[in-house]
Amino acid sequence: MAERNRYTIQSPLLFILCLLVPCLAEFPADQITFCLTLHHINNFTTFPNTENESAAYYKLLNFSIQNLRFADPALPKPVAIILPESVEQLVNSVSCSRQGLLEIRVRSGGHSYEGTSSVAVDGALFVIIDMMNLNGVSVDLETETAWVEGGATLGETYHAIAQASNLHGFSAGSCPTVGAGGHIAGGGFGLMSRKYGLAADNVVDALLVDANGQLLDRQGMGEDVFWAIRGGGGGVFGIVYAWKIQLLNVPQVVTAFVVSRAASAAAGVGNEIFNHNVAKLVDKWQHIAPYLEDDFYISCFVGGGLPEVKTTTVTATSSTNISATFKGFYLGPRSSAMSILNKVFPDLGVAEEDCAEMSWIESIVFFSGLSKGSSVSDLRNRYLQGKGFFKGKSDYVRTPISYRGIRAALEILEEEPKGYVILDPYGGVMHDISSEAIAFPHRKGNLFTIQYLVEWKEEDNHKINDYIEWIRRFHNAMTEYVSWGPRAAYINYVDLDLGVMMRQQFPLNNNLVKDDESDAVEIARNWGEKYFLNNYDRLVRAKTLIDPTNVFRNQQGIPPMSSSSSLVVLDH
Repeated sequence: MAERNRYTIQSPLLFILCLLVPCLAEFPADQITFCLTLHHINNFTTFPNTENESAAYYKLLNFSIQNLRFADPALPKPVAIILPESVEQLVNSVSCSRQGLLEIRVRSGGHSYEGTSSVAVDGALFVIIDMMNLNGVSVDLETETAWVEGGATLGETYHAIAQASNLHGFSAGSCPTVGAGGHIAGGGFGLMSRKYGLAADNVVDALLVDANGQLLDRQGMGEDVFWAIRGGGGGVFGIVYAWKIQLLNVPQVVTAFVVSRAASAAAGVGNEIFNHNVAKLVDKWQHIAPYLEDDFYISCFVGGGLPEVKTTTVTATSSTNISATFKGFYLGPRSSAMSILNKVFPDLGVAEEDCAEMSWIESIVFFSGLSKGSSVSDLRNRYLQGKGFFKGKSDYVRTPISYRGIRAALEILEEEPKGYVILDPYGGVMHDISSEAIAFPHRKGNLFTIQYLVEWKEEDNHKINDYIEWIRRFHNAMTEYVSWGPRAAYINYVDLDLGVMMRQQFPLNNNLVKDDESDAVEIARNWGEKYFLNNYDRLVRAKTLIDPTNVFRNQQGIPPMSSSSSLVVLDH
């Protein structure tokens, strides 16, 4: 898609020109405007000075902020939002940001759970480089590969593949507005991961813009960095301009179902009976779903705050909103899916009419969360409808949770109708791929992940502290039932509760380094080993190779070994 090493930062020329306009150094917005215009980049907006400018600025800023907690007017805003339209503009956007001493936040879809692609909260002036215009997908059926630009959404990627072939697909997440750039960078689990692995497992090359303005392919960046960008998290090692992905074989017919099960509390019957029935199904699920043949995926959603789903209830009425919803996907016809379900999970009671046969791309729409009646073409719409506020956390489970633990979880879920958990099964090929194959380490021995979520709307924002306290308490209550040594988490469900890096504002000529601030690598280990386990130290080495001055960073990034002063850690 581009020549390696073609573009580099043109700092000497820019330095001379800046000397001719010294006043610009005092105004970061003017300085970056000057630089971007010099490089013929016109698609950007800077922090507004007028009401007319304000409307355009905030419309663009908030368009891709998917968690509205981070659209709060009180949070720091970027000096500029830049939307490069070519790889050359992308490189020069990095150059201008560095010349202006501005931190860089990279945004592809804006789904960062903690707003790390849109916000800098450590007092630094920053810019957002929004990749939405770099969203091309080029499919090559002869090699069964595709180049996917970093700003393409998963929906755009799936749509392009399906337009080229009805026998190929890609293994990644189900939300179509998620940006491929960040999703793949963190690993990228999806409905076909038990069959084909993560999105990042199926990357065969990449084009990375590094901190020096070089465009590097796999050979140019080296195997250590190529290893790191697949699963090591987005916006940390540079900006991935494009991923080269391996297309995967899919059958012409797949099967999908979504069923919800909630036993009612009839007159005089309390929640003990209700919880018992739901708990039994969840318990049975955890002993079945991770061990199914790898063509089969069944996830389990539990709680009262579940997103709208197609439901089939056991009985007509219930005194509680708690339910267990099962989403099933099978790479094959309905008859085969039903044969397997009837044999291994008859308790779920899935009927033939619950299962729908469809093409792979139609299954993407089915599980996308798009409104009823949406079509394949709607996958190209990158605007997320029905945005809200949420907080998420995650866990990995390596030993089945005891029945007592499941009941305890249901009791906590009953306390908060806006909270729920998503249980995603592992097993299949996820157990066969080495934990060291790419930076994502959570492989053999993991039965499933838990994603904890609490969601609310603006009218309930006055209760934000209650919601966040509830989900933290829930997470703490599950400690004895989940992984340990360390307790693991998934980087794509980034959680700043695990600790954050903040810069202290020392005087410019103060070269003293305090003992407790002397090793950023050890500070970041607080979260680094939870996300990456034994791969953390190798990620630090890769970071030191590609970005030794820590240009690409956020509150929870991977620091290079050379970055060790003026840093403190905050955790909850």
